[in-house]
Amino acid sequence: MAKNYESEITQFLNSYKKQNPETEVRQREGRGRLWDKHIDPELQEGYRASRIPQPPYVYYENK
Repeated sequence: MAKNYESEITQFLNSYKKQNPETEVRQREGRGRLWDKHIDPELQEGYRASRIPQPPYVYYENK
């Protein structure tokens, strides 16, 4: 491929970002809302401690 080649998608995204410069800020805010969360280690430890082990074969009822 030529070094100066840009696909139609890349061209579209670049032009969209030029027309809407706030796009990247909104993307980062969305990522922060969904993915970049602070995890409390004490709560995590409590979740692990309260976990009930799953039996080896879940479809068999021990009567």
